Amino acid sequence: MLSEVLATIPHRPPFLFIDEIKEVRADGAICTRTFRADEPFYAGHYPGNPITPGVLLCESVFQTGAVYLTRKLQSEGGAPDGKTPVLCRIEEAKFKGMVKPGDTVVIEVKHVETLQQFHFLTGTVRREGKAVLTLRFALALVDQPA
Repeated sequence: MLSEVLATIPHRPPFLFIDEIKEVRADGAICTRTFRADEPFYAGHYPGNPITPGVLLCESVFQTGAVYLTRKLQSEGGAPDGKTPVLCRIEEAKFKGMVKPGDTVVIEVKHVETLQQFHFLTGTVRREGKAVLTLRFALALVDQPA
């Protein structure tokens, strides 16, 4: 449910690219997103043959990572009050397919390791069971401005 997403991460429309939290495990999380045909970015991203921008697919992975990290810290009793998960590294992004208006994707992140405040993860976006994006990334918890 969208309300669960909104209660977990600070992102808000129009820059929210997950619709539902499906699962949060000790080693990762799964979320979904349906890209609607009326989303404004389609008007300018290959007009007449709209394609979901790859950077927005990446963002859906980062937001799923933020869900995972927030929930993980809350389950360990370290609720990240005053902390915001922010992207600090992207590596090896590989685009393997296109996402079109109306497509629903499944976004999965897996925890690799934590070094101090840096959390390293992998991400995969799948459409109809097939990977359309894989990448590695890192999130850091930073203090929110007072």
